[in-house]
Amino acid sequence: MMKYLKYGLLGVVFGIVFTKAEIISWYRIYEMFRFESFHMYGIIGSAVVLSAIATFLIKRSSFNDLYGNPIVFSPKVMSVPRYLYGGIIFGMGWALVGACPGPLYIMVGNGVIVILVVILSAILGTYVYGLLRNKLPH
Repeated sequence: MMKYLKYGLLGVVFGIVFTKAEIISWYRIYEMFRFESFHMYGIIGSAVVLSAIATFLIKRSSFNDLYGNPIVFSPKVMSVPRYLYGGIIFGMGWALVGACPGPLYIMVGNGVIVILVVILSAILGTYVYGLLRNKLPH
């Protein structure tokens, strides 16, 4: 249990940073979708650049996961319709809810309890997808 404490503390810091940076603000997300502010685009762009650098470093080094296994990136087959439809569904959900999946738990921690409906719906949707995955076109 103690070895996971550092990840819990990292989650708390992550939540504080998201709250202070107004990433969980519905108004900021609304501004982004109306192209009225660069705030969220700057944050998302910074995250993409940081992720690209981290992925490059992980591929060049011999990092291991929590269980000591080497991290391996497997090549993916790009299917434009698959990612296009998935992106549209993701974006519509993001716009309707006013939150990306990452900050949902932070919003609950900030007292926005109605987001529990969104979290439960996301879990249910993931479960249903798992049940229907073999029957869906990929």
